Amino acid sequence: MNVPAAWYLILAAVLFGIGVYGFLTRRSALIMFMCVELMLNAVNLTFVTFARTLSDVGGQATVFFVMVVAAAEVTVGLGIVVAVFRRRSSTSVDELSEMKG
Repeated sequence: MNVPAAWYLILAAVLFGIGVYGFLTRRSALIMFMCVELMLNAVNLTFVTFARTLSDVGGQATVFFVMVVAAAEVTVGLGIVVAVFRRRSSTSVDELSEMKG
């Protein structure tokens, strides 16, 4: 049983929308990182859907590179969040924007 490509694209759009909503409404740096990851996975789902539909490997290769960049982003981002949390005992983005020297 084949699932139409439109269903995958609708799912990707919903996931991307949830990620954008969470990124814009939440103030915790950890939640914002998770929302960025959700948006990247929605884009990956779109790439894989088009690669499958067009019988091309290019989309799947792009997904591999996006996943590598996302892993590096999470590593650096979480390191920064842990350092800030140890210093200020909060991961709120509003408090971080008020940092002084």
